[in-house]
Amino acid sequence: MKAIGFKQSLPITETNSFIAFDTEKPAPKAYELLVKIKAISVNPVDFKVRQNAAKDTTLETPKIIGWDASGVVEAVGDKTSKFKVGDQVYYAGDITKDGCNAEYQVVDERIVGKKPKSLTHAQAAAMPLTTLTAYESLFDRIKIDPERDKAKTVLILAGAGGVGSIAIQLAKKLTNLTVIATASREDSIQWCKDLGADFVVNHHRLKEELQNIGHPEVNYILDFVDLEGYWELASEIIKSQGHIVSITGSSKPLDLNLLKNKSVTFSYEFMYTRSMYTTEDIEKQHEILNTIADLLDAGTLKSTLTTTLKGFTVDNLKEAHRMQESGKSIGKTVIAF
Repeated sequence: MKAIGFKQSLPITETNSFIAFDTEKPAPKAYELLVKIKAISVNPVDFKVRQNAAKDTTLETPKIIGWDASGVVEAVGDKTSKFKVGDQVYYAGDITKDGCNAEYQVVDERIVGKKPKSLTHAQAAAMPLTTLTAYESLFDRIKIDPERDKAKTVLILAGAGGVGSIAIQLAKKLTNLTVIATASREDSIQWCKDLGADFVVNHHRLKEELQNIGHPEVNYILDFVDLEGYWELASEIIKSQGHIVSITGSSKPLDLNLLKNKSVTFSYEFMYTRSMYTTEDIEKQHEILNTIADLLDAGTLKSTLTTTLKGFTVDNLKEAHRMQESGKSIGKTVIAF
């Protein structure tokens, strides 16, 4: 089968930052499905892994990355029970295993969902990683209850990004929260509004703009962009007994004492935790993806796909990475096979 990978961590402008190669088609075992991939999408985690996985070495075998795909089940392992050959599926996969930048991939069925019937493979491929991340942030980490938490506020940092784009929808459609998103450009501001944000504030003047909309403090903060850069301000604008969730991490220790007097809860969210550690509730991701598929088919949620590149080629993968690295892309970029 054809795959695209890399042997060295190179700038995306370099010729060999990605290389196409042929490799053996994998065979599914136990709970695995063999999926013939129809579309993939690219996330910030892709370029971060590409930039760091082979920094000071040359890999003997090219590393295959990519963690968002939609496709068709071609074969199943001997312990599978949720899918059969011919089923259309979508998933984000497991960061510890080969990714989806290939014609075929094996993936544990317990982290796979049924593809939304109303969406194309390209539209579906845009959804899994960001949706699981946003859903887990709201409902697994904060444990939002629509009744108990009605009228509370959530601030979504980087509202127009891939995770922010679905987080706005989930918070608006599935909870009674007042949704505040950050964006600064005219197109990204409008995107957030179209997705349902009650307020869109400029992150360059965040404290001032929160004051202007009458929400100087918020109950919940979802950091999808830069925990280290926002930490002191987040600690200042979070309400007492509030909750901050971050997916970005920090290069230096955080001063948790800033949260002490307010009894604020802080959580990290890492979508790959369940698959990395084969947690007791690993199947929850299968359930979440199926729930999201139903919501997409009902029109409650919409795909966050904004750009489709046609053809599984090195040039298209490079372009998708370039767009992600720019930090200015809105929604999701997909490559349709």
